[in-house]
Amino acid sequence: MKKTLFFLTVLLLFSCETKKQKAFVPDSSGNINHLTVVMKKSSWNGSLGETVRNEIATVYEGLPLDEPRFTIRHLVPEAFTGFGRHGRNIIWFRKDSLNNFQLIQNQFARPQILAIAQGEDEEVMAEYIRQNASLLIETFQENERKEKVRRIKKSLTKDKDLQQKFNVELSYPSAYSTAKDSLNFLWIEKPIQKGSMNLIAYSLPQKAFDKPSLKRVIEIRDSVGKDHIPGRLPNSHMITEAAYLPYFYKTTLAGQKAFLTKGMWEVKKDFMAGPFINYMVQDSVTKNWIVVEGFAFAPSVSKRDYMFELNSILSTLKFTRGE
Repeated sequence: MKKTLFFLTVLLLFSCETKKQKAFVPDSSGNINHLTVVMKKSSWNGSLGETVRNEIATVYEGLPLDEPRFTIRHLVPEAFTGFGRHGRNIIWFRKDSLNNFQLIQNQFARPQILAIAQGEDEEVMAEYIRQNASLLIETFQENERKEKVRRIKKSLTKDKDLQQKFNVELSYPSAYSTAKDSLNFLWIEKPIQKGSMNLIAYSLPQKAFDKPSLKRVIEIRDSVGKDHIPGRLPNSHMITEAAYLPYFYKTTLAGQKAFLTKGMWEVKKDFMAGPFINYMVQDSVTKNWIVVEGFAFAPSVSKRDYMFELNSILSTLKFTRGE
């Protein structure tokens, strides 16, 4: 690699503000969590393609089997014209004497994130990917989350159970319906071909989670599972799978202090299991905790897109007190 290489990361968020400009930008296309990579076939089969796959198509957290964050479609430069440019997420590799890396918004379609890695040789372009992998992943994922929420809002539920019970709101499709509504617990479910996708919500007093930790999250989940989420067999209920160490993060949701846990659930005394994503969100007014969780039961099939949908729904949480 040339020693004179400068790593330049430029985030260019070009947007067409006027209605006249918007008319010339077509809608982007593609399935959720898909990414187009434009480079020569020989590069795709060589070290540059391997770098992209290793750095960008990393493992999606919290699934029972490894699945990549993105499904990558390779496109040769000759085919990168017309409709081929309408993908929502694109990385375009170009050989040029000027070394440069940039992110451009809505260049050929809307919404779209276009990353351009330009360099005098493949080693330069590969280094741009290694240096900016986290930025690319974060930007593409946020682009996909926004797109998923946009699609969800096309057919929103009219149910107000969450708002009436906990003074919170989630944007979720009308395909979900309330499966269980009891004291301080709500279970919302959507049937899928081989199982179900589920949302649950409940509240906790401040003292129940005054010392946040993964251990305490597991204790709370297992207690709620025992009381509210039975299995198919007598005396069976949901628990947190002990063999799989969950991810645990401090974060924010709806502008409030929150803790995020991703892991695996199973049903005690039954053969049922799957991934879950759990947010414990502190209400800044009451100091109590609102817990919202998504979990999927989908045996023998890929679960990435199911969990991405549930996480996208949970990301829309907002407090509605006083409305």
